Amino acid sequence: MARFTLPRDLYHGKGALEALKTFKGKKAVICVGGGSMKRFGFLDRAEAYLKEAGMEVYVIDGIEPDPSVDTVMKGAEKMLEIQPDWIIAMGGGSPIDAAKAMWIKYEYPEITFEEMCKVFGIPALRKKAHFCAISSTSGTATEVTAFSIITDYKKGIKYPIADFEITPDVAIVDPDLAETMPKKLVAHTGMDAMTHAVEAYVSTANCDYTDPLAIFAIKMIQSDLVKSYNGDMSKRDSMHNAQCLAGMAFSNALLGIVHSMAHKTGAAFADYGAHIIHGAANAMYLPKVIAFNAKNETAAKRYAEIADYMALGGNTVKEKVALLIAYLRKMNDDLNIPHCIKNYGADSYPCEQGFVPENVFLERVHDIAVNALGDACTGSNPRQPSVEEMEKLLKCCYYDTEVDF
Repeated sequence: MARFTLPRDLYHGKGALEALKTFKGKKAVICVGGGSMKRFGFLDRAEAYLKEAGMEVYVIDGIEPDPSVDTVMKGAEKMLEIQPDWIIAMGGGSPIDAAKAMWIKYEYPEITFEEMCKVFGIPALRKKAHFCAISSTSGTATEVTAFSIITDYKKGIKYPIADFEITPDVAIVDPDLAETMPKKLVAHTGMDAMTHAVEAYVSTANCDYTDPLAIFAIKMIQSDLVKSYNGDMSKRDSMHNAQCLAGMAFSNALLGIVHSMAHKTGAAFADYGAHIIHGAANAMYLPKVIAFNAKNETAAKRYAEIADYMALGGNTVKEKVALLIAYLRKMNDDLNIPHCIKNYGADSYPCEQGFVPENVFLERVHDIAVNALGDACTGSNPRQPSVEEMEKLLKCCYYDTEVDF
């Protein structure tokens, strides 16, 4: 038996934010990030709609990119003071992910972060509050997923929380919010969405319910992402839907080792002054992981199906996989994303020598490999690597060398 879970309601299209005025409750907390939602007037609009619905409204703001365990715990303490019956998370993946974790801690104050990270081990929520997620970026799709990514900065590791309990009750996918994204964010979130769709399609947990969502999202992203990056707002609006479809797919089909590696490298070199941004990490690692997974016959056929759906050409499975890899690398070029960690600058753009020194990477690669293998996303990857293979794969992602094992 398998399970397919999505939010009960999904409001989409321009002006969908107005759905907040229909919510029933006494108190609402809005969780937001660094200020863009306030700067562009969306926070004020959300507050006004909730007040129109008869609620007292409180704000938890300043949630940082790659939210920390400390941020989650402090936010949950505020929720315990306020006692909201609606939690509204608004912005990119970071405030929504943080709010999901706060929600768990609010409903179960004694739970530890380690207990939250037990895959599909969270107790039943909605005893105190319901959850609404409003996405402003077109990539993470956390507004429809059973996942949250929280960073333990003391360990330098990003941890996925995975449980259908944290799938939002309501998702609002309003493209007006996505039109405010800066160009670099369009690139990174877009390639995050592409990775979600590709990994969901080849995951060992894929099924008849997830495949149509994944494959159609891939086609939309192929058509829309680069044009959205170059300023076409109709394509920007379309990408907001595409990333949501990809999220519906991977929330139920799960992911693979592209995400395992991205989670475990993202903050691993923070002491050198920067993070490897999640979407950019996915973009760099995806072609390498496809080459690795394609040694598995079933996965290779699935990648070939993707190539066919994208009309990339090729006569054999091997040719089609190679064309898919080449296409994704060209997308990275078009989006100004580097091909490897060695050339990943602190600003995320390609450069001759990136911010991660070679000797530091080699010192840490074994531990990163071990941590990646233990990531929640590894279990549904179509080919299970050994520690040695994961180290070799990470080295290919550092040097941009061929995956021949």
